[in-house]
Amino acid sequence: MTFSEKYKGEKGDLDCTYYVLKDNLAKAKEQFKQVPLMLKAFEHWFGPYPFYEDSYKLVETAYLGMEHQSCVTYGNGFQNGYLGHDLSGTGWGLKFDFIIVHESGHEWFANNITYKDIADMWIHESFTCYSESLFLEYYYGKEAGSEYVRGIRKNIQNDKPIIGQYDVNNEGSGDMYYKGANMLNTLRQLVNNDEKWRGILRGLNSTFYHQTVTTKQIEDYLSQQVGMDLNPFFNQYLRDTRIPTLEYSFQDSTLKYRWTNIVSGFNIPVKVALNGTEVTLNPKADWSEFTNSSKIEKVEVNKDFYVFSKKSN
Repeated sequence: MTFSEKYKGEKGDLDCTYYVLKDNLAKAKEQFKQVPLMLKAFEHWFGPYPFYEDSYKLVETAYLGMEHQSCVTYGNGFQNGYLGHDLSGTGWGLKFDFIIVHESGHEWFANNITYKDIADMWIHESFTCYSESLFLEYYYGKEAGSEYVRGIRKNIQNDKPIIGQYDVNNEGSGDMYYKGANMLNTLRQLVNNDEKWRGILRGLNSTFYHQTVTTKQIEDYLSQQVGMDLNPFFNQYLRDTRIPTLEYSFQDSTLKYRWTNIVSGFNIPVKVALNGTEVTLNPKADWSEFTNSSKIEKVEVNKDFYVFSKKSN
């Protein structure tokens, strides 16, 4: 059975057509109401759906789903979550149909911007996994998206680098999903300007519209747009398995701090709350000092940075 609708998007009318088994028609008509919601959120964050000329299709299948260009396959049982489960453990993962949102997100990151080598598969999966939190943010607020992306950290293995070996059909770690999403959320904290961040995401999809790309192209673009050399940042999260750790100690009003578990040159700023008041530190591999306006009682690293912290003796 088939039914259809027109979505009024950034480039005009987008034909949306749905194909399901007859017995599932009523359930599909209800569950697939999430498609225009998804399109509205993702056009906001990423720019126009990249294939207006080809339309958008959602097709019921006997397997979980896949991101075919302009024709997403669907087998999530007409329910929210990932087969009814919340991958984040926060409750937010049950607010949307994982397959509709995730696989459709690939229209921007995979089908519009496509890797040249499967070793760079993070370009597809990190951005698309991150898109789930942006969908939530669009409809439920920024903290909802943040809680979700932080929640999926429990699935990170840190078993091997996210980037695989080039020229031998080798993809990297499955951490390209959950760790990759948290890497991008960390990068957003470095940008520290939500509209600029949104512009960067939209710019990616316009700059590399319908192109095959390399990690270097994406890294260089992001470095240019963010305004800082992000090579050590990407070396840390894409090519290494260690998680940066902010080591610190404090006495009276003086805080000592440094990065450990890092690659050469890693020196990103980090937001830290001292007695509840947030400040931005600029740690490096060597110890630095910060003098607070009052005696330090408590140190908390901003949760949206995917880093660890350790109080030294």
